[in-house]
Amino acid sequence: MSASPASLEEWRNRLFHVTEVMTLTEQEWITYWPYVDNIWSHRSTQRSKKGPFQTHYYDCRLKGRPPGTPQNQDPNKKKRKRTARERDLCDMKIKVVETIVEDGSGVGKTFTIERVRKEGLPQRARIGDPTDVGGEGSAADGQALEQQLEDVMGLGMGDELQLNDSGVGDGPHSLGILASNKAVDMDQYGIPGLLGEVHRHTLEESDRIKKCTVEREGIKRQKEMKKVQFGGKSTQRTYHKKASGQALQTVKRHSKPNELKLFGSCFCPFVQRVWIALEVKGLNYQYIEVDPYKKPQSLLEINPRGLVPALKHGDWGCYESTVLLEYLEDLEVGTALLPQHPQLKATSRLWVDHVNRNIVPGFYRHLQAQEQGKQIEYAEELRVEISKIVDAADAAGPFFLGPYITFVDVSIAPWLLRLSRVLHPYRGWPVAEPNSRLGLWIDALESSEAVKNTVSSGDLYLDSYERYAENRPDTSQVAKAVNSGRGLP
Repeated sequence: MSASPASLEEWRNRLFHVTEVMTLTEQEWITYWPYVDNIWSHRSTQRSKKGPFQTHYYDCRLKGRPPGTPQNQDPNKKKRKRTARERDLCDMKIKVVETIVEDGSGVGKTFTIERVRKEGLPQRARIGDPTDVGGEGSAADGQALEQQLEDVMGLGMGDELQLNDSGVGDGPHSLGILASNKAVDMDQYGIPGLLGEVHRHTLEESDRIKKCTVEREGIKRQKEMKKVQFGGKSTQRTYHKKASGQALQTVKRHSKPNELKLFGSCFCPFVQRVWIALEVKGLNYQYIEVDPYKKPQSLLEINPRGLVPALKHGDWGCYESTVLLEYLEDLEVGTALLPQHPQLKATSRLWVDHVNRNIVPGFYRHLQAQEQGKQIEYAEELRVEISKIVDAADAAGPFFLGPYITFVDVSIAPWLLRLSRVLHPYRGWPVAEPNSRLGLWIDALESSEAVKNTVSSGDLYLDSYERYAENRPDTSQVAKAVNSGRGLP
């Protein structure tokens, strides 16, 4: 399993108790929510008509729910061995307000999480200091309430606490929450709240009931490794057909119809070039995920060869990643990627040509080589070609021409990102030194919001490039061209 993110246990406890209203950035949500999605079970989503936000409601998973469909009675249908969990073990609820925000770096999201409180409920006792209530007999009634709560684990979740005939709970004399009152400690950690506002179990119990997404994926990978270790048949990994991580959030943001459409595949570096450019420029567009190996008709209408990326703008369509980058630049909308100075512009195009002619083919030659001698030879060739463009880059950087991302950065970014995600695990490519010029360049790309918006989780790249690393037949047109010594398609 990959290394855990920083302060993971602290974040898990915060997202378990939700003792205060908290706002997560999009990156924090993507990073930490998969570690707590076993605690919470999504119930509903309400989309606002008044603003760019939507509200998601979650129950504690121990609340449970009735089966959604009747049990299948077909005797020939294979049935899973499942044990029904007891329901109504916890009534805690939270709401998550997902808001679209814009800042200097582009469009993003925030996620505001808070506990759903049970407020203003008539004829229902609230937990508090019994001496807060005026009137004869009030203190005694409060003590009776406190006695009721001493054995709170025996109460059904959501049970109303009916009071005696003292009038407590009526009108202005309702009791208020007092966090210092020992009767308020409703969960296993002493977190105060009304019945149904706090967990009646520990975080460990949530983990026992269901494992989080990250842990389930880790167990799945371990099982796969054991199959290989003990000679079992392991299912070959293949390319992904759906983005993940932050890229998936970008896909969702750009799913609505638009006259500018990008046909792409989430694992393809050539698509990522154009995708990054669209994000840098802040253009409105529709992202359409296609399977280029099945060549859907909508893609063939733009590119008869069925290759991605392909761009459709109104009734006009075009393809080839470098050509599409030039087209987006010629629209003169959003942030310019090519410099205004004619000589710098020409120099940029020369180095993009270097990327296309030397770095991209070298990347695939090294990855597809099966003999160790060839792997060493091609690794050195690739290192030399990368060194050439690094030496030509602005000395201070961190990007190719200086402090801002430009045409060359967008053109080389997908392959620099895949040095650590693909070549390192499959061919042992060394990770760039943090303070080296290449290391600073890669760090700048990894930190760019426009780039991050197009990056999926690590598994997507490992799975999608396994076929290249094994040099399987019919992997892609690029792989065929590399194997035959021809230029890339």
